[in-house]
Amino acid sequence: MNSKLSIAATTITLALAAGSAAAAEAPRRDALSLSASATVEVPRDTLTVRFGITKEGSDAGLVQSQLKQALDAALAEARKIAKPGAVEVQTGNFSLYPRYAPKGGINGWQGSAELLVEGKDMAAIAQLTGRVSSMSIASVGYSLSREAREKQESDVVAQAIARYKAKAADYARQFGYGGYQIGEVTVSADSNMPQPMAAPMARFKSAAMADEALPVEAGKASVSATVSGVVLMGK
Repeated sequence: MNSKLSIAATTITLALAAGSAAAAEAPRRDALSLSASATVEVPRDTLTVRFGITKEGSDAGLVQSQLKQALDAALAEARKIAKPGAVEVQTGNFSLYPRYAPKGGINGWQGSAELLVEGKDMAAIAQLTGRVSSMSIASVGYSLSREAREKQESDVVAQAIARYKAKAADYARQFGYGGYQIGEVTVSADSNMPQPMAAPMARFKSAAMADEALPVEAGKASVSATVSGVVLMGK
């Protein structure tokens, strides 16, 4: 009985000793948190124009009819340049609501209508603004299309990863280590949102100005990527 206990104790002691030796032989690795970013600027390739009109009067049916006529006329012009992937046309808000007198009761009606035109064919959309005379320009915005954004994100993420790896190798060397391994890492990409611009002067567009096209200056959009995480430095 004692002989069996002695053998078991010896086996456990040997196993613990072997485990301690393996732990002693494992190379030491220290964790380092770091991040790296990259940004590129690319021309915005999408133009969005919002046309709007407001009407008011004492008769709700007449106000609604006037709004519809103005919207139909603008739609007729917009549909001439509509093309999938190049120019998209969409009706926006169409509303009619009562106007109340100070002492109560309805003394009139107000209504508004919107038309949205968006696409990559900026020249065609700019020319359209000069032909739409039934509605005024409410706002103008430029943005980066999804296809262009995804392409740029792929490139900028690759740049951020390369910078992350270069920083990891450089820091590991400066701390006296021979190399590193990736521990955990997070990659994120982002691009700035379109910037709509109000066009108050366009609301007063006269018939003499109807043939003037909108000046186009899209500017650039920034696409950024950030890589952050932990690397394990080792001898």
